[in-house]
Amino acid sequence: MGKKAAPRSVASNEALAVGKMIRVSPQKLNLLAGLIRGKKVDRAIADLVFSRKAHAEDVKKVLQSAIANAENNHQLDVDQLVVAEASVGKSLVMKRFSPRARGRVGKIMKPFSRIRIIVRQIEENA
Repeated sequence: MGKKAAPRSVASNEALAVGKMIRVSPQKLNLLAGLIRGKKVDRAIADLVFSRKAHAEDVKKVLQSAIANAENNHQLDVDQLVVAEASVGKSLVMKRFSPRARGRVGKIMKPFSRIRIIVRQIEENA
């Protein structure tokens, strides 16, 4: 008995991976997401490996998870995958305070982000 399985949120030739609670601002993470949008997955991984951005490793892990989901769960061909979508959103913001002069306080915001990567299988025209 139980609940029926939820329908897939992506198409049959796509696979999805989500990275939650990544400790970086969404603005900085979106720079890395823009670096890989629309590229073939092997080229996107190479770009992330040689990127000088600190959180390229986190984005690479999510991309590799999307590739593994495509290969193992949806039987897609890894050589024909492209990054169809890479979107970044806000998550939790930890609020901290730092004492300042004359009894005042300075706010310190520590943002977290989430990244959603969709890879799509394309048919190569030979």
